Amino acid sequence: MTGAVRIAASILAADFARLNEQVEAAQGGGADSIHVDVMDGRFVPEISIGPVIIDAVRRSTSLPVDVHLMIVEPDRQLDRCVRSGASSITVHVEASHLHRVIQQIKDLGAKACVALNPATPLVTVEPMLGELDMVLLMTVNPGYAGQRFIPAVLPKVRQLREWIATHGLALDVQVDGGINESTAAQAVAAGANVLVAASAIFQSEGGIEASVRRLRQAALAAEVRK
Repeated sequence: MTGAVRIAASILAADFARLNEQVEAAQGGGADSIHVDVMDGRFVPEISIGPVIIDAVRRSTSLPVDVHLMIVEPDRQLDRCVRSGASSITVHVEASHLHRVIQQIKDLGAKACVALNPATPLVTVEPMLGELDMVLLMTVNPGYAGQRFIPAVLPKVRQLREWIATHGLALDVQVDGGINESTAAQAVAAGANVLVAASAIFQSEGGIEASVRRLRQAALAAEVRK
């Protein structure tokens, strides 16, 4: 594993009328990065945000900006995302010519990551592991915040962590979808070390900063028990 568990605060559930304030609160609570979901209404049903919001997030925080492209033809948007402030870019194995797109991301100076939907076999990304900075295993079907965590993805998390150890790689394993204090513990126990949370941070009782801290405490407790 590449270090302690990290929390990526997903603005998909944020109040966009107060985006700057809410991003600052997530950072103040100890989030390790800000996660930005870009959706095109084609790869996933919803249309969300784009480079203008990435730029706004970049100006609101000193944290890494983790951009998740849930879009077709992601290669057309890579340069614009990096110029807007993306520190890392995640593309879907289901929507990409992976080798070409990953090289493009690296050439632009960002970290290169690949996402798999819950039903996508893990073997589809195995040949690329040595070229990646992170693999994102979706724990919901992408497109909406507030969905229920899919426990059937956990064996994929374990298998991926085993492959990483076998090949001696320094590779982050990120999970995204339905992450809260309970499911965070399950994901960390299976081998995830980057947790994306949206509703559990931005729509939870007690405020954003306290929500980030509670999520981290749950994750760290699970890490200690491993």
